[in-house]
Amino acid sequence: MKKLGKILLIVILLFGLTACHKDKSDASKFKKEYESLNGTKSQSGKTIRTVSIDKENPMIYKTADEIVEMIEGNESFVVYFGFASCPWCRSMIETLLKSAKDNNIKTIYYVDVLNIRDKYEVKDGKLEKTEEGTDSYNELIDLFAEVLDDYKVKTEDGEELDTKEKRIYAPNVVAVVNGKAIKMIEGTSSKLEDPYSELTEDMKTESYNSFKCLWECLEQESTICTKNAC
Repeated sequence: MKKLGKILLIVILLFGLTACHKDKSDASKFKKEYESLNGTKSQSGKTIRTVSIDKENPMIYKTADEIVEMIEGNESFVVYFGFASCPWCRSMIETLLKSAKDNNIKTIYYVDVLNIRDKYEVKDGKLEKTEEGTDSYNELIDLFAEVLDDYKVKTEDGEELDTKEKRIYAPNVVAVVNGKAIKMIEGTSSKLEDPYSELTEDMKTESYNSFKCLWECLEQESTICTKNAC
């Protein structure tokens, strides 16, 4: 019996070390992924924003499939949808991480949406779907429909054409309580028009406060949190 007890203790310790290593590995991976693009050029030729990511950040990588499973398991969590080269994401990521640290948010799940979403193009003034989203992405659209924005595509003249679908944009940060999405925010300042431009303190403050509102919704496990709350 003593031998069995020792074996179980070793298994538990190894499991804990593995989980801890995974968390640190994900944090390191996220830091490297985002910082590796600092100062490089975007496809449009603009300089990509330099960001500094804390090595102790709370990011844990998840697939869309895994997020669906967590929702079906009635879990409560925060998930950030984005991708490293997204200029809007890079405009809010440092503030997201600072706000999370200040509010003792230990875990934020991260889903890279760059290659899982459907895509539309405007051809001859009409919308045409050029790429289908993955099955798990479409499942998330259905599960998050109440908090997501409509998917609209701009023409060269600036006209917005409605796809009649919902969209997980980048960035989108969603609070899920007991398997139900209760609030989504973009986390970028309403004053920011060019995601490559310098961020003012007012912009950072606005972004910071929007995340604080999200943490409060999660903590209160409240279904009264709406898109326009806070």
